[in-house]
Amino acid sequence: MAQQQQMKHALQQCIDAQKDELHSLSRDIWSNPELAGNETQAHDRLVRFFSREKTWTVDSHYKLPTAFRAVWDQVGGRERALNVGFLCEYDALPGIGHACGHNLIAEVGAAAALGLKAALQNQSELLQPVKITVLGTPAEESIGGKIDLIKAGAFADMDLVFMAHPAQQDAPFLPGVALDEVIVKYYGKASHASAYPWEGVNALDAAVLAYNNLSALRQQLKPEWRLHGIIKHGGEKPNIIPAYTELEYYLRTPLVKDLFDLKAKAEACFRAAAVATGCQVEIIYPYNSYYNILPIATLANLYKNNGEALGIQFPEQPNNFSGSTDFGNVSYVVPGIHPFFYICTDALNHTEEYAVAAGAEKAQLYTLRTAKALAMTAVDVVCSPDLLRKVREDFSQAKLKQGKHLEGTDTSLTAP
Repeated sequence: MAQQQQMKHALQQCIDAQKDELHSLSRDIWSNPELAGNETQAHDRLVRFFSREKTWTVDSHYKLPTAFRAVWDQVGGRERALNVGFLCEYDALPGIGHACGHNLIAEVGAAAALGLKAALQNQSELLQPVKITVLGTPAEESIGGKIDLIKAGAFADMDLVFMAHPAQQDAPFLPGVALDEVIVKYYGKASHASAYPWEGVNALDAAVLAYNNLSALRQQLKPEWRLHGIIKHGGEKPNIIPAYTELEYYLRTPLVKDLFDLKAKAEACFRAAAVATGCQVEIIYPYNSYYNILPIATLANLYKNNGEALGIQFPEQPNNFSGSTDFGNVSYVVPGIHPFFYICTDALNHTEEYAVAAGAEKAQLYTLRTAKALAMTAVDVVCSPDLLRKVREDFSQAKLKQGKHLEGTDTSLTAP
């Protein structure tokens, strides 16, 4: 226990000593918001941050163009080490920049990794050596970069994975929900809307009927299910019968199995609108499906204890949380934790006010405190084979419990 306390003290000192560099890192990413898959400046800034020390081995473009990997190995690869991962996100939102605080996620991941490295550097008596892997994971907001990284094998040798997300309050665990994005395209026939409308096939009518079909469907949905969308393209000009329209919808459910059911109901609404108007319909799922987050109670409890020791207060958790993240998919392949943290604002994520808060100086106390709690939680596990075994047991049980909900999903995402 004394050894662990010394290690936790060392990591806190390290993070405090580098607070200015960490804030600069976060601020630079915040000042240059980039959309999913195009985060070149944020990516390059993080690569430079880890390349400044020769103790990190940095792969600048790892599996994806704007992903990276930085590795520190306690024994230099001479034997199998316990691989502890920290994830950095850094994509922004269209129009409102870092209104989800991904610049702070990047800072937390970097700070926690530096802290754990400082805690381990002078420790030669651990039962198993440790390797730290920092993954830069782009495109969370739309594409699901972590899912592409899973498919590419980026998580194959990881034993634990940590990240944290800014929110309205501190929470050691919130499950999130499964998510699919769907694009629906209707193809009709153009005609003069006044002179001979009967010659046209109105794709806008199909889009409006589909929108209303889904609105009517909501009455029959379970309370925690969500579907919401927009008409992205509704035609060219009022005197032309629209020959093409397009909708974009998000479908969300607590579990993957429920998502299959909601998709079937939504698709029936889309196809019915096509039949009613005589249009052709194309239904496209352009990106990866996001899973709900598996609970690892041992990690959540350790994080809560470490957070409280640092002064974090955890209020009563909300009954429902409808946000989605591609970390959910990661949680099915590696035991991990994805806590949420307060940044000294009552603003809601995905608003202009939250974007301002994510770049504010006052968010730093909460951000670095969260990084310390994550690194301290990692220290607890790497120092205790019993805790590591319990984490793995939690992971196996969570997967067994959720396994029946994975029928029909990509099984490559469920292998440990």
